Amino acid sequence: MTMPLHQAKAEFFRMLGHPVRIRVLELLQDGPLPVRDLLADVGGEASSLSAQLAVLRRSGIVAANRDGTTVVYELTSPDVAELLRAARRVLAGLITNKDELLALLREEGEE
Repeated sequence: MTMPLHQAKAEFFRMLGHPVRIRVLELLQDGPLPVRDLLADVGGEASSLSAQLAVLRRSGIVAANRDGTTVVYELTSPDVAELLRAARRVLAGLITNKDELLALLREEGEE
């Protein structure tokens, strides 16, 4: 039985729902990176990063390639970078709207 599209989308966004996974995807927007570079930026334990990379790999959003003893990760689609840019625009709009609402509330309180 096929999963309904809305459920598949929910699973996709749930997969994105971890700060380390989002950071890894942001870092990979500019091109493939070895695990050591990802770990240097993300910090924390290597095992924790490994677990998050495994989630991204299983989902198919990133691919891992071995270069000798080094594992290099890359996005599987440029659409992932576009999704992150869209999320940034939406978030910026939400913040702007909240700032505008806050300013209106403050003006109202001064009357």
